[in-house]
Order: sequence, then C-alpha cells, then structure tokens
Amino acid sequence: MTVKWKNIYVLALFFMTCVLTGCGNSENSRNHFEDKEKLAIVTTIYPMYDFTLNIAGDRAEVINLVPAGTEPHDFELSAKDMQLIEKADIFIYNGAGMEHFVDKTLAAVSNQDLTVVEAASGIQLLEAGSYDDEGLHDDGHEKEKTDPHTWLSIQNAIAESEAIKETLVKLDEENADYYEANYQAYKEKLEDLEERYRETLSGMSRDTIVTAHEAFGYLCNEYGLKQKAVEGLTADSEPDAAKMKEIIEFCKKNEIKIIFFEDLVSPKVAKTIADEIGAETMTLNPVEGLTAKQEEDGLDYIGIMEQNLEALKKALQ
Repeated sequence: MTVKWKNIYVLALFFMTCVLTGCGNSENSRNHFEDKEKLAIVTTIYPMYDFTLNIAGDRAEVINLVPAGTEPHDFELSAKDMQLIEKADIFIYNGAGMEHFVDKTLAAVSNQDLTVVEAASGIQLLEAGSYDDEGLHDDGHEKEKTDPHTWLSIQNAIAESEAIKETLVKLDEENADYYEANYQAYKEKLEDLEERYRETLSGMSRDTIVTAHEAFGYLCNEYGLKQKAVEGLTADSEPDAAKMKEIIEFCKKNEIKIIFFEDLVSPKVAKTIADEIGAETMTLNPVEGLTAKQEEDGLDYIGIMEQNLEALKKALQ
C-alpha cells in the first residue's frame, strides 16, 4: 500500500470510528472558521487557547477543542473536531502526555499545510508520583510517567507562549512585529504574577499542600513546596481504604487544615477527608479548563492563578 493510500485509509477509518462511536460529545463555540483573511488556529486545552489569544490578538481566529466544563483527561475527539483541524492553518497542543488523542489525530489529518506546535516540547518534564519497577501505579494500571501540567509553572507558561509566538511570526511574517509586541506585553504580566507568587510563598510557615489530584508538581517545584495527592495525574479513580487511611494519618500528623479539590472533578473524596480530620475544603485550580461560569465571568489563566495564590496563602500560613 502506498503512503498516499495508507493515509487515506487511516483517515477514512478514523471518520468511520467517529460515526459509529460518537467519539465524545465536544461542543465548541463553533465548528468552522468564519474569517478566511485571518490565521485559523485550533488549540486543544484552555491554557493553549488563552496563551494563543493573548499573542495572536485580532490577527487570528482561535477555536479550542475542549469545551468549558469538560475535564480534559476525559475528552474524546469528534468528527466535527477533525473537520475543524483539517481546515486550520495551525494546530497547537501542550504535549507532555496531556492530550491522549493527539497522535491518532495527527496520523489521520490529510491537511499537508497544517503547522503543528507542541508548546511544551522544550520544557524539562517532571516525573509523576512513585512507580514500581514495571512502571505501574498503586492500582496496577499503567500511568503517565511524567506530569503533563507544565503550564502551572509560570516560567513554563512564558516558555510555551514564546513557542506559540515564534510559530506565528514564522508563518505570518507580515504581522511579526504585532505578535512580538503582544508577546512582550503578555510576558510582562506573567512575570509580574510570578514575582507575586515568589514574594507571597517565600514567607509561609508551612510547605505542604494536600490535593485531590496530582497536578501541581510544577507549581510546587517552582516555589519549594510539596504536594500530597489523594489521586494520580488523571484523577480517574477513587482511592481505596488503605490510601484514604494513609492520607488521613498524614493530614493529622502534619496538621493540615485545608484539603484542595478542583472545579471539574467531584469534591466527594476531599470532603470526606476534610470531615474526618476537621479541616475545610477549597478549590485549587490546575487551569486545565474553565467551568461555564468562569468562562461567562471572563476569567483567564492569570485570573485563576491569582485565585490559586490566595488559596495557597491561606493553606500555608
């Protein structure tokens, strides 16, 4: 089978699978690009969308695949999403193992002119939690060996924004100065946020947080903090009795007063632990995606990270 016919076969097979299985229920704000004079950009998850909007400004149309209110780890690509990617000029994803659907998607895309950007490709990745010799997690299932939540380090957010900017400059040289100016302005905002994080967290009396989801490794690594997570990187299963006992004993020993949970994940386990030790629960947002309310309120990466800083301050004082 020639390469050409092999690609056609893979694409046809992918679309057939989407028709038969539904491939999820993505509900983007729209499923087509409206302005043919602008760069057409598809992003995968909210951080990539927000970084791209800040740099591309009004020179591009940007559509994000994972809709508000959807946990990205649970997202499945639809046939309409594939059609959208086929019509795009640029496809931007985080990488680092975050988007499980990307490899299959790129293998099926027939758009030879599509520019693909893996924003986290130049970032040093952190290992996930403890693994046994066979790369299995506590429940015996294969898990990601690296933490994909790279953007929770503000320095990484700057690096990923720069990677996006460089692609825009290369692809649209006529507007290079515009993209460069937007990037520099956004970088200054991120650097200001990073400075506030350093000033605030350097004076805390505690250094450990308890989270429902092992998503905050990059943030903790950046500021000398430690996270004790109830669940793994994808928060896809409830902890067993032994794990619950371990977490409860850890919280009592370390006098933990706040158990963090996330907007897009059930708070049930966090509330159970908090009730057991007499603590309270609060949101710590991994910024994987927005809720519909956050989207309606106009929150963005910086706004959510500011809320996270206030939550960390309360937990660590």
